[in-house]
Amino acid sequence: MPKNRVFRSDILVIGCGIAGASAALEAAKRGLRVNIITKASEPQESNTLYAQGGIVSLGKNDNPQLLKEDIIKTGDGINNPESVEVLAGLGRELVERILIEELRIPFTRSSEDDLDYAQEAGHSRRRILHVKDTTGRTIEEKFVEALKSYGNVTLLTERTAVDLLTVPHHSKNLMAYYREPQCIGAYVLDNTASAVNIFFAPYTILATGGCGAVYLYTSNPREAIGAGYAMAHRGGARIVNMEYIQFHPTSLFHRDADGFLISETVRGEGARLKTKEGQTFMEKYSDRRDLAPRDEVSRAIYEEMTNSDSNYVLLDLASYAKVDIKKRFPYIHRTCLEYGIDITKEPIPVVPAAHYCCGGVLVDSWGRSSLRNLYAVGEVSCTGVHGANRLASTSLLEGLVWGTRAAQDIASHFDPALPYEPEEIHPWYYPDREEEIDPALVNQDWLSIRSTMWNYAGIIRTRKRLERAKADLEYLRHRIEKFYKEAKMDPKVVGLKHGIQVALMITHAALANTVSLGAHFRKD
Repeated sequence: MPKNRVFRSDILVIGCGIAGASAALEAAKRGLRVNIITKASEPQESNTLYAQGGIVSLGKNDNPQLLKEDIIKTGDGINNPESVEVLAGLGRELVERILIEELRIPFTRSSEDDLDYAQEAGHSRRRILHVKDTTGRTIEEKFVEALKSYGNVTLLTERTAVDLLTVPHHSKNLMAYYREPQCIGAYVLDNTASAVNIFFAPYTILATGGCGAVYLYTSNPREAIGAGYAMAHRGGARIVNMEYIQFHPTSLFHRDADGFLISETVRGEGARLKTKEGQTFMEKYSDRRDLAPRDEVSRAIYEEMTNSDSNYVLLDLASYAKVDIKKRFPYIHRTCLEYGIDITKEPIPVVPAAHYCCGGVLVDSWGRSSLRNLYAVGEVSCTGVHGANRLASTSLLEGLVWGTRAAQDIASHFDPALPYEPEEIHPWYYPDREEEIDPALVNQDWLSIRSTMWNYAGIIRTRKRLERAKADLEYLRHRIEKFYKEAKMDPKVVGLKHGIQVALMITHAALANTVSLGAHFRKD
C-alpha cells in the first residue's frame, strides 16, 4: 500500500449533496476550515443532482401549520413533532435567504413578480418551488460554485469513506476506554492512488445520502448504497426506522433507462395512472386518486401489475395536462424522446422504484447523533420529520435546514482542542495484495443483494419473504467479508461491504416490525 497521508480540518463533511454543501457553506462563512470528500469524480454528483420536482416552501394561502399537518398525515403520525416544527418554521426563511438571495437560484415564475408553486401528492396547497424539472441540478451546481469561492474549503473528489475514526476504538491508548466514545474523523480511500488516508477533524458531518441502490430498481444513482448508515452503525451511533423505505411510484420502464425518474409533479399537473389496457385505477385505492401519498400509489401499481401479470403501468400526461408539457417538463420530455416516447402524444410506461429511506442515523434538531461530535444531515439522517413516509419535496428542504443548523451548532461551541494525541491513533493497516478485483464477482454479489431486496424486502413484505432475505443475505455477508479481507483495497470492495450491511439493516428492521405503517407494508 502507498504511504498514508494525514489531512486536518475543523470539520470533515462526507458527501456534497444539498445537505453536505449547506453545512460546508455555513461553516465556511463562519471561518471554519472544511474538508469535503465525495467518492464521485465530480463534486455535484449526488442524489440532489437528480431531484426533479422541487423544494417545499410556503405558497399562497398557505402557512406552517398546514404544512405540518400534511407532513404528519403523510408520515402516518409517527413524525417527531419537534423536527416537523423546525422544518415548517424555518424552511421558508432559509429558502429565501440562502437559495434565492445568496445563491440566486432562478426558480420558475408564473409572472414577473410571482414565483410559480407546483402541486405534488400529499400536499393540500401548491407550495413547491422548482426550476422547471431540473431543480436539484440547478441548486447543486450553484452550491458547488459558491463553495469553490471560499479559501477555507477544500473539496476532494474520488475519495471513498471506509470507516469513521472513533475513540476509543481506534486508539492505541488503553486509558481511552474510560472516555466517552466520539468521532474524530474518518479513514478515507484515495480511489486514484489506492491509499487509505486519515482525515482528522474535531467534528464530522455525515451527508452521504440514501440507500436506494441496494434494490434492483431505484431512482437513485448506483453509488447510493447507504455507506453512511453502515459506517455510523459500526461506529456505535443509533440507527432507527430503516424499514421505512419509500418507493417512488413512477420511474421510466425501458430496458435502456437506468431508473430515470418521472417526477411526482407530473401527476400534480394532471397526469393519470392507467393499466396497459388504458383503464384508470387509482380511484379503487384512494379517495385522493392519483395524488395519494407515494406509498399508497406504489402499492396500487404493484397490485395492478400483479393482478394483470404486467411488468409496467401507464402514466398518461398527454390526455390530461394542465400545462404546456414541453415548457413545464423539458428535461423529462427530452429524455423520454431519447427512448422513443413522446409524452405530449402518448402515455409513459412506468414502474415503482426504491427512492428514499425515511430512517437513518438518529439525530436531534441540530443534527447531533448519539455518537459525540458526529453529525448527520440529509437522507443519511433520521430527524423524524418524515415519520413512516416522506411527503414529496421535503427532502431538499430538510437537507438545507439541517445542514445549515449543524454548522451553526458546531460554530456556536467550536473547540479546536483535540481529545487525543495524533500518535495515539492507529494508522490504517491493510496488507498489500497484488490480485486485481474480479468484476464478475463484484457484479454477481451486487445482483444477489439487489434481487433479494427487491423480491423479499420490497414494496410488499411477508414474514417468510423477510426470513428468506435474512438467511440469504447473512450467508452472502460471510462471503463478502472474506472477499474484503483477501482482495486488493478498492472502492468497489468497500462499497460491497457497506451495501451488504445496509441490506441486512433494512431486513432486520422490517422483520422486527409487524405493524404496517407508511412505507413499511406487511402482508402476512
